[in-house]
Amino acid sequence: MSSPEALVADLVARGLTVACAESLTGGLVCAALTSVAGSSATVRGGVVSYATDVKADVLGVDAERLRSVGPVDALVAEQMAVGVARVLGADVGLATTGVAGPGPADGMPAGTVFVAACGPWPGGVTSRRLALTGDRAQVRAATVDAVLALLDEQLAGVARQGE
Repeated sequence: MSSPEALVADLVARGLTVACAESLTGGLVCAALTSVAGSSATVRGGVVSYATDVKADVLGVDAERLRSVGPVDALVAEQMAVGVARVLGADVGLATTGVAGPGPADGMPAGTVFVAACGPWPGGVTSRRLALTGDRAQVRAATVDAVLALLDEQLAGVARQGE
């Protein structure tokens, strides 16, 4: 996986902006990106949508889906990514939703996580289900790594400006 420094440099080189929608990570993804000097050239901001109603009301996640399956879901993650890109005017949206633990939540065991990314690549939006182990801090850190790895993979399919 690329480091936050490499990802920020890559996004800047491609002329792309990024926004983060975070639930279980509570802002850690955005913090990882903004820890990089010069990240203001690419990072638009983030929405910590920890509460389910914020996912629907702010990010536009389908409220019926949230009621029927809960917030720990691939489509919810994808809608969060698309929603944060729309709300913050970014080219790329990243999202995290899941159960950090220590116990289960919303009928899902701790470590059940979905990450998503949307952007100008083939398919537009993609998500990944993770089954992570460890304590709460380890699950959250692994989620940050996973969504940044997903971004790195998706960027591989996008030509840089001028190519």
